[in-house]
Amino acid sequence: MEYDNKEKLSDESPVKRDEYGVHEGGIHDVEAVPANQLSRSLKSRHMQMIAIGGSIGAGLFVGSGNALANGGPASVVIGYSFVGLLLLFTVQALGELAVLYPVNGAFFNYAVRFIDPAWGFAMGWDYAIGWLTVLPFEISAAGLTIDFWRTDINIGVWIAVFLSILAAVQIFGVRGYGEVEFALGVLKITGVLGFILFGIIDNCGGVKSDTRGYIGAKYWYDPGAFQNGFQGFCSTFVTAAFAFGGTELVGLAAAEAADPRKTLPRATKQVFWRISFFYVISLLIVGLIVPSNNQDLLGASNSNTKASPFVLALRLAQVNGLPSVFNAIITISVISVANSCTFASTRTMQALALNGMGPSFLKYIDKKGRPLWCVIIQIGFGLLAFINEATTGPTVFNWLLALSGLSYFFVWGSICLSHIRFRHAWKIQGHTLAELPYQAQFGIWGSYAGLTLNCLALIATFYVSLYPVGGPNLNPTNFFQEYLAGPLVIGLYLFWKCWTKFRGPMFARLKDIDLLTGMRALDLDDEPPPKSTYRTWMMGTFR
Repeated sequence: MEYDNKEKLSDESPVKRDEYGVHEGGIHDVEAVPANQLSRSLKSRHMQMIAIGGSIGAGLFVGSGNALANGGPASVVIGYSFVGLLLLFTVQALGELAVLYPVNGAFFNYAVRFIDPAWGFAMGWDYAIGWLTVLPFEISAAGLTIDFWRTDINIGVWIAVFLSILAAVQIFGVRGYGEVEFALGVLKITGVLGFILFGIIDNCGGVKSDTRGYIGAKYWYDPGAFQNGFQGFCSTFVTAAFAFGGTELVGLAAAEAADPRKTLPRATKQVFWRISFFYVISLLIVGLIVPSNNQDLLGASNSNTKASPFVLALRLAQVNGLPSVFNAIITISVISVANSCTFASTRTMQALALNGMGPSFLKYIDKKGRPLWCVIIQIGFGLLAFINEATTGPTVFNWLLALSGLSYFFVWGSICLSHIRFRHAWKIQGHTLAELPYQAQFGIWGSYAGLTLNCLALIATFYVSLYPVGGPNLNPTNFFQEYLAGPLVIGLYLFWKCWTKFRGPMFARLKDIDLLTGMRALDLDDEPPPKSTYRTWMMGTFR
């Protein structure tokens, strides 16, 4: 295969399709490049921080408390490790695709190209809607964290403050997003590392103010490592998915990276540390020093920081000042995730519109590379945070969040399936793996494993939605609050199939899949990166 290193195919130019979204012609059909393009100003340090700490937030610091109470410490560690493992496979697959095709919309575009336009449409809007609805929740959660110190100030004041800060960040475009994520990411990582060190010392009896002395594995025997049996174990998956949600943003940011070929492989390798250290190790420590039957955990939600197992661990140790410090870290983390919400939803909506799968005005990009109308819509959704002022606010937020948690499994599974079909199309059309600028460290079999694990997670979540911990069983309200994203995805898929009058095959034919459009030109003078193998994987992870 020969590349013309003097000419680039536009990263913003989608495959040319007819009015129904069906591929019209050959692999070289490309639409005209829009007048303005997204700014490519994310540096290596931005990409690595997005990968390591981009979405560490209330899902880990607070939501894990509910998982600990329902499933016990062993269920939390196994459940989060399970989701972390499938994400490790997923992000590696995404890295290979994003290095070769650093297009706006990333995995949405990959699903359209390698799977089916209707499935890509469903994934794109499901992902965008998920982040649109998470934003008001995160802003509201940031306001509620202030209640840890002050209960006399109306939450509406803090919602207005945080929403104004978020809107101000958007003025600086993707560079503002990158700098904010870098700064807040450093604080989050420092907080997690500090907690792990404290937890080890406390568990060994080294904190004088903690009257419990040496703890060891005491709480794994009493009240026990597992709670509520298989139901309790399955209940951890959606919580873990919400906590890990946003890991895939490193692929979405590829379209705005200055040099994705160099920065993306490094960033995807950092996900190993994020999963194994910042999630699994920190939650293992929490399960050792906080009993799962602690009554304060029963009030754990993604916004009630007083029930955070991390804050509760510091309170049980009776260390003055540290609970307030960690609550401040949680506040920062929630603001960081809210910032990621804006980036993820706006770029996905703009890519959808660019492919003719959304209102045309959404594809507008101003001279500074900002998808202006998409940003306005996202900030508008942020105003829904004021619903918390109403007595029915928690109920509304439960339904909004029902659109997001489960949707991650669909998106991650679609990334793995896209990579599988890409590899098969790449081989069928006469290309070799040596031509790829970056290869997933687990290859195509890693994507098969990731797809299988995603399907198992969806089945387990379906089961616990029908038979939740504590009941009631077979309750429609409980089921749809847990599994609403499923019917939404199916509805979006069928809508686009009907809109396009069921034109085209159920799956894109491998021999007809476009492998050139959106490919960033490669410099043939550059030495290609060494091939990743199982023997070199651990060494590569340390780089």
